[in-house]
Amino acid sequence: MAHIVSVLNQKGGVGKTTTSINLAAYLAEHGKFVLLVDLDPQANATSGVGIDHNTLPAGVYEALIGTHPARRLIHPTAHEGLRILPATQALAGASIELVGAEEREHFLRKALMEVKNDYDYIIIDNPPSLGLITLNGLVASDSVLIPVQAEYFALEGLTQLLNTVNLVRENLRPDLEVMGAVITMYDSRTKLSKEVLQELYRYFPDKIFRSVIPRSVRLAEAPSFGKTIIGYDPSSKAAKAYQRLAREFIMRDEGSI
Repeated sequence: MAHIVSVLNQKGGVGKTTTSINLAAYLAEHGKFVLLVDLDPQANATSGVGIDHNTLPAGVYEALIGTHPARRLIHPTAHEGLRILPATQALAGASIELVGAEEREHFLRKALMEVKNDYDYIIIDNPPSLGLITLNGLVASDSVLIPVQAEYFALEGLTQLLNTVNLVRENLRPDLEVMGAVITMYDSRTKLSKEVLQELYRYFPDKIFRSVIPRSVRLAEAPSFGKTIIGYDPSSKAAKAYQRLAREFIMRDEGSI
């Protein structure tokens, strides 16, 4: 049965989708069978693996509302072992349409039940908000992975997000765990990045991945070509960083660290 992980940060521009697609790709490179779920109406994870969401007749929205089984909506990617349940423009209205439904926070969990046994990992790229769609992502998940930008407000944002996860655990998903936070957009040349990294390790010593993702032009360019960093520049520092992150992710999941 798949370990379902929500990649989440309520702040945009912190490398959430970049982390989702590249972690998923490197998990597949390590021999895991992975499903990437694009739960963000912007559909950046979908386009980031080379799929034009504007041409898709259906996607995760139809799985949410139950008109299509999730398995029929899943697409292959350029990476063997990596599949995607894509987002389409229809997802943008889901939070409004579902607001009056019973057990509205459980729609994604129910949709994924039929494919949970098909994968080692299901990685959910959530919207940069804490609305109903994100709640669906959290309730469907076993764990949360939090990308944190190496900037001044990182500690405050991480604290708020952990409080939100605690609320979800208390009210909707008692077994939800925080797998950890990963530092993104790290610039070793700046004093601020180093100080933020040290503070994060000091305040959350057991919740910070040791693999740090650097700020990278190549990483920013890759999605415009519909490629992960593996397909775009596998020898870059950013690619090697995500490879290390995937390895550490697997080790943490298997309890070997």
